[in-house]
Amino acid sequence: MRTSVVAPYAAYLRVYEPLAAFPEPERERWAAYVATQPTGTPASPEAPSPAGLTAQEHRSGLENLLATPPVIAPPHESEDAYVHVLDGVTVICPRQTRLRCWTALAELRREYPAAVLDVFWPRMVIDQAHVEHERWKSAHPDVHPHIHSSTWHVPVRWFVLFAPEERVLVPAAEDASAGPGELYYRTPMVQARRRVARALKVLRETVEDGALITGLENVGRWLEEFHPRALVELDYGGLVRLLGTGDPATENSVADVAEGIAALGSGDGARASAAYRRITERWQSVRALEHAS
Repeated sequence: MRTSVVAPYAAYLRVYEPLAAFPEPERERWAAYVATQPTGTPASPEAPSPAGLTAQEHRSGLENLLATPPVIAPPHESEDAYVHVLDGVTVICPRQTRLRCWTALAELRREYPAAVLDVFWPRMVIDQAHVEHERWKSAHPDVHPHIHSSTWHVPVRWFVLFAPEERVLVPAAEDASAGPGELYYRTPMVQARRRVARALKVLRETVEDGALITGLENVGRWLEEFHPRALVELDYGGLVRLLGTGDPATENSVADVAEGIAALGSGDGARASAAYRRITERWQSVRALEHAS
């Protein structure tokens, strides 16, 4: 079922893997989960949409943070997953809510001093979550998050993984308050890896080392952790509501990134700069809304 609940202003990069990629007994559990999806068909209209599942997750997260004491990460891992069908094969993306909460906390600990984090959570709660994460990592060294998220913008490096023709638009519900619809890009893993490799080759030959190259290298390493027959999905999430025109069909950052890389590869610096400028200006205007009152 579709939902009119507004998703948070975040975008998501997800990897869906075939059941064969999961070890037993996890594989058996996911197979049973897929079989219980509405009408037994993961792609059916009755199945929960990614937007609906994300909205549910957002509500649960708010409830945990407002609890006394606050809960940074749920005590048990999520038993739900996003489900899709790729070339007739069911692929799933485990939500891994607890792991993603731990990962987000680790990133915050690296980015901000403890005095800043103490404003948001009691030190004891932060330390306990950190200890639980470290204990879990030591027992599961080969498990990686299937989902990355980004608030208030889509990182430029994510656009590299997709082609303009891979855009998927889900029309808005009849209720206008539900927003402009949903916007995704989806591509097979083999294509995503190929595009990352090509882009890195061009960038290393034409620009100085910097955040774009480092970030794209990190994305490439992350993709290598998954099954070669996986599906990669970019979900604009709640950010689709912030696009300047209000029409998801006019959002062409993927095309701009592809044009910029092609221009760099052909030595056309002016065309590459123009494409990069369009992307920067577009997402600067979205990020500025974070501080709007």
